[in-house]
Amino acid sequence: MGALAAALTSCGSEPDKRCVDPYSYDAGRGGYRLLDPKACSNKSGGGSSTSTSSGRWYYGSNRSDGFAKSGTFSKSQAVDRGGFGCSNSGSGGG
Repeated sequence: MGALAAALTSCGSEPDKRCVDPYSYDAGRGGYRLLDPKACSNKSGGGSSTSTSSGRWYYGSNRSDGFAKSGTFSKSQAVDRGGFGCSNSGSGGG
């Protein structure tokens, strides 16, 4: 039981997040271009958008060749899905 409790709490309410350019979606690569986390860290957590080319946090995604794939911009949806550490690291399930 202790191992199960530890596994469940390791998923937690803080999903894996990556800073991406929300306007850089590349259909060929199936994802958004990764940015330096500083591009996302220097603005408040609110959903406000600015006219500058600042990044947004992209949750629960995979990383491949400088692009973040298969994630969501909604933190609550990523938590529902179990976050990166839970849903994507085990077997395919189903």
